[in-house]
Amino acid sequence: MQRVELNRKTILVTGCPGFIGANLVMRLMKDMTEGTIVSLDNMNDYYDVRLKRWRLREVEKAAQKSPVRHVFVEGSIADRDLMEELFREYQFDVVVNLAAQAGVRYSIDHPDVYIESNLIGFYNILECCRHHMVEHLVYASSSSVYGGNKKVPFSTDDKVDNPVSLYAATKKSNELLAHAYSKLYNIPSTGLRFFTVYGPARRPDMFYFSATEKLVRGETIRIFNYGDMKRDFTYIDDIVEGILRVMQGAPERKNGADGLPVPPYAVYNIGGGQPENLLDYISTLQEELVRAGVLPQDYDFEGHRELVGMQMGDVPVTYADSAALERDFGFTPKIGIREGLRRFCEWYAAYTPEEDDKGNTENTDSAAGEGKA
Repeated sequence: MQRVELNRKTILVTGCPGFIGANLVMRLMKDMTEGTIVSLDNMNDYYDVRLKRWRLREVEKAAQKSPVRHVFVEGSIADRDLMEELFREYQFDVVVNLAAQAGVRYSIDHPDVYIESNLIGFYNILECCRHHMVEHLVYASSSSVYGGNKKVPFSTDDKVDNPVSLYAATKKSNELLAHAYSKLYNIPSTGLRFFTVYGPARRPDMFYFSATEKLVRGETIRIFNYGDMKRDFTYIDDIVEGILRVMQGAPERKNGADGLPVPPYAVYNIGGGQPENLLDYISTLQEELVRAGVLPQDYDFEGHRELVGMQMGDVPVTYADSAALERDFGFTPKIGIREGLRRFCEWYAAYTPEEDDKGNTENTDSAAGEGKA
């Protein structure tokens, strides 16, 4: 493994002010003492744009207190001319690609946006890294690549050839493309398979967020597979810590016995390693919503639940084997769902979107099987 120093470097983080991207950029600005961070996002209306703008304001507040230069660019990774212009201008040392069209359910009816962002966009990232030889490319994959695998916990050594959604197929394609580019062009790349990331200011289509919105409005939440599901929930701070450590350790460039490059390529899981029963998770969420004053003590939770069958594209369990992450980077996610959901509920109680920001305010249906990170 090759050590990568982040200070005094120029770093591109795509998908900021998306949820993970915004939190990563704020952490980088806190930890670094020198350098430049360029954030890139197309600010689309897949969910309420006001939430992205809220995160962007938080990033800008952090930038005012940081010695690190921050530049936000509104644009798409699928725009080849824009990407080439940015790479020429900034000569990025490290690239973290978190930009993607997310969501399992949405991919069923809107496949075109997944092809544009997750395939064409990622191809543009790889091409730019090829021509500008970055020290390390880190990119978001997903636990969705494991599809309907029966063996648990999920290991990066498992075969992942049977995705059950287009979203998962695009993420697996990212890993294959990255491997090919690592082999052909000696680009150090690391893919990160995130397991159901949650926390304050997450996408409103994620179950815990959309369920909260529905309960506040007195509506019924739908619980898929009759609640017989398990998820390996991972709190945002643990995800950011994992990304930060991985950024600083790139797969080493070296040649094999044939004199050709051995692909400087790696993939890691980042998951809590403690899959939670969905009904227990929902009960914890309800308790914390009451504790934070979002809902009253006498709220009729049972009267606002509907148990339904499995939805298309979903899987009954996700469970991460993160042993490789601990072995190589000395890190295992630590924040449990009680603490994580408490932080979300406290944030939700205080959050007020600015009404003068125009954006899509439509929430997707609450469901246990929301899209993975």
